[in-house]
Amino acid sequence: MRGFPPRGCDMAGLPNASYSITLRLHLDPADAGAIGRVTSAIGHDDGAVVAVEVVETTGERQVVDVTANARDDEHAASVQAAVDALDGVHVHHVGDRTFLLHLKGKLEVTPTVPLRTRDDLSMAYTPGVARVCRAIADHPEDARRWTIKGNTVAIVSDGSAVLGLGDIGPEAALPVMEGKAALFKRFAGIDAWPVCIDATTVDDIVRIVEAIAPTYGGINLEDISAPRCFEVERRLEASLDIPVFHDDQHGTAIVVLAALLNALRLVDKPIEEVTVAMSGAGAAGVAVAQLLLHEGVKDVVVADSRGILGPSRNGLEGSKAWLAEHANHSGRDGTLKDALAGADVFVGVSAPDLLEPEDLEVMADDAIVFPLANPDPEVDPTGAARYAAVVATGRSDYPNQINNVLAFPGVFRGALDGRAHRITEEMKVAAAHALAAVIPPAELSAASIIPGALDERVAPAVAGAVEAVAAADASR
Repeated sequence: MRGFPPRGCDMAGLPNASYSITLRLHLDPADAGAIGRVTSAIGHDDGAVVAVEVVETTGERQVVDVTANARDDEHAASVQAAVDALDGVHVHHVGDRTFLLHLKGKLEVTPTVPLRTRDDLSMAYTPGVARVCRAIADHPEDARRWTIKGNTVAIVSDGSAVLGLGDIGPEAALPVMEGKAALFKRFAGIDAWPVCIDATTVDDIVRIVEAIAPTYGGINLEDISAPRCFEVERRLEASLDIPVFHDDQHGTAIVVLAALLNALRLVDKPIEEVTVAMSGAGAAGVAVAQLLLHEGVKDVVVADSRGILGPSRNGLEGSKAWLAEHANHSGRDGTLKDALAGADVFVGVSAPDLLEPEDLEVMADDAIVFPLANPDPEVDPTGAARYAAVVATGRSDYPNQINNVLAFPGVFRGALDGRAHRITEEMKVAAAHALAAVIPPAELSAASIIPGALDERVAPAVAGAVEAVAAADASR
C-alpha cells in the first residue's frame, strides 16, 4: 500500500492530541486496582491513555491525573462518563489540554537588552534613544538595522477564510495567527505578530496595512478570502517597499511544487511533459497553477465547482479568466472527472469527498495524487493509493504532509536577511527546489517525498535559497 495505512483504517477517527483531556481523579488509596480499571475503561471506549501521574497520596484518598486523547468533543465526553461510572472512582475535575495551552495566548514580548541600571535605561530609552531616532530620520533605510523592523513580520488577517472554519471574524482568527507567529519564531527566529483587523473591503485592508507597514520588515497576508486576497496582495506589492506574501497562496504553491519535483523523480517523468488536473480555483489553486506553469509543466487543467475552466465557460472574470486563457492548453471542457482523463498528476485544493478512488483509474500510469483539502481530502488517500504511485495530503496522520510551515519561515528569513523588497517568482521556485533537495536521493520513496514539518534542515535550506536570489537581484 505504498506506506499508507491499511485499507479500512480510518485515520481521521483516531484519538489525537487536539482532543486531549486530563481527568483529575480521587481514588481510595487502599484500592490497588483502581488505576488499572480507569485505563481499561478508557481503552474500552477507544480512548488513548497517554499519561498517568500520581499527584498525592494520603490516608484518605489518592489523587491521580490521567491524560487521554479522544477523537472529538463527543468522544471526550464519553471517555469522561466511562471513567465516572466506575465504582470507587470520582472525577474531580476535567481539563481540556488544548484550551489550557491557549490560556492567555501563546505569545509575549521579551526585551532583548538588559534594563538593570540607570545607564541601561538612558541608552535603551531617553535620552540616548534620541540619537538613534535622528540617525534613522536622516537615513530611513537604517530602520532595518537599528530597530525590530529587520526581524519582524506582521501576520495580517480579517478572519474571512480561516482554514476549515470559514468567515469567523478577526477575534476568532487570533488563535490561528498566534500559532503562526509561534511557528515563525520556532523555525526561523523571526518575531512575527498577529494583526487581526476589523475590515471587510479591499480599500480598508490595504489602507490599514500601508499605515502599519513602517514597523515591519515583511507582511504575511493570512486567511483573507478570494478574490479580495488577490487585489490586496497586488496593491500592497505595488505600494510597499517590503516583502508581501499571501501564504495561503504562495506557501501552498511552493510546497506543492517541491513535493511534485520529488514525486516526478520517483516515477521518472520530466516536469515539462506532465499534465496536471486540479480541483479548486481559489487562492491556493490559482497560485499553485501559476507556479507550476512558471516551472514548465506541460498543461494545468483547473476545475471549480462548475467544471473545467476552459473555452466553453462564459462570464469568467479575474483569476478564473486568467486560468481559462493561460492554463488548459489542451482546451478541455467538462467536469473534474473529465480533467483526470490521462492526467499524470491530480492536485486538490478545494472541498472534501469530490472523488471516489475508482475515479483515478483513468489517470496515466504511475499517477501522482495530492488531495489537500483539510481535514477531509477530495478523495480518500488510502483508497487513492490503490491507483496512484505517490499520494500526499494536507494531513499530519498520513505520509507526505503538504504543510505551509515548510515554506513561510524560510522564505521570510531569506527575504529579511537579503533585504528583499518583494518576493519574486524566482524566489518561490528557488525555495521549492531547496525544500525538495532536503530529501536526499537515497531517502526518497513514495512515503517520503517531502520533509516532515519539524525537520530542522528545512528553514535554513529555504532561507539560503531565497537570500541568494535576493542578493543576485540586488547586484543587478
